[in-house]
Amino acid sequence: MARAQGARSQLAVAFETTYGTPPATGFTRLPFASSTLSAEQPLLSSELLGYGRDPLAPIKDAITADGDLTVPLDAASIGFWLKAAFGEPETTGDGPFTHTFRSGNWSLPSMAIETGMPEVPRFAMYSGVMLNQLSWTLQRSGLLTATMGLIAQGETVSPVSQAGTLADLDQARFGHFNGAVARNGTALGNVVSAQVTYSNNLDRIETIRADGMIDGADPTIAALTGQIEVRFADSTLVQQAIDGAPCSLEFAYALPSDQSLTLTAHAVYLPRPRIEISGPAGVQATFDWQAARDPVAGRMATVTLINDIEGY
Repeated sequence: MARAQGARSQLAVAFETTYGTPPATGFTRLPFASSTLSAEQPLLSSELLGYGRDPLAPIKDAITADGDLTVPLDAASIGFWLKAAFGEPETTGDGPFTHTFRSGNWSLPSMAIETGMPEVPRFAMYSGVMLNQLSWTLQRSGLLTATMGLIAQGETVSPVSQAGTLADLDQARFGHFNGAVARNGTALGNVVSAQVTYSNNLDRIETIRADGMIDGADPTIAALTGQIEVRFADSTLVQQAIDGAPCSLEFAYALPSDQSLTLTAHAVYLPRPRIEISGPAGVQATFDWQAARDPVAGRMATVTLINDIEGY
């Protein structure tokens, strides 16, 4: 009997036309590093008395289908996740193509995601998948990945794939070496690490249904937050925090092939941090920043993706 191995697993993704209804075709194989996306249904212990010390049988509670996907920041595949996070992009150019994603959309697309373990075989199709949170960390070295927090309507398990023939993408993976951080259009020096989190703060619509699924997940007030850790070399960021003035922060990656990814937070506010001296080594300061809607740009964030993909 074959045993499931992560090395043989696969991930297929497609956008839905109708929430909760996976399309029959149009799935794309996407790279991923790990997945906790799954459905679970806990048991509720019986509280009934009168039958001795041994408990009566438990009953099933509500079904929850959600989890995280860890994926590479790849010039091709990241567009699927950006569309799920921000909505339909504006695409220009005739190759390379420039995809511009903007925060603030009230209407976000749903996805159908199938995780497959062919040796069991087990193919789990998750319908009505919405992206709740996207986050990644910038640092000097290591593998560059992002975490996608997902909320699904439900799970359907089959011994055969329901995704049909999969389209494949040519990978063009970004690395930490390709990253840069800018403040108000100028490179920000002395950055040790940075963390970026965009959240749609989805509201699960948990109505009473015979199938135990949710009715949907609606976006509420979005949030763009993060953390910057810098070597303390000047008072520029500290003074901005004291003044309470916003700045723009830009987190960018670029490949020699002219493919790039840039997230711009248009109005970032910094808290006043502790400046601690913890030993003889260099002094560092950590800023837990928050972004807000910029009245000039008319939005909180813009993500620009340049690649060879015509559309998502």
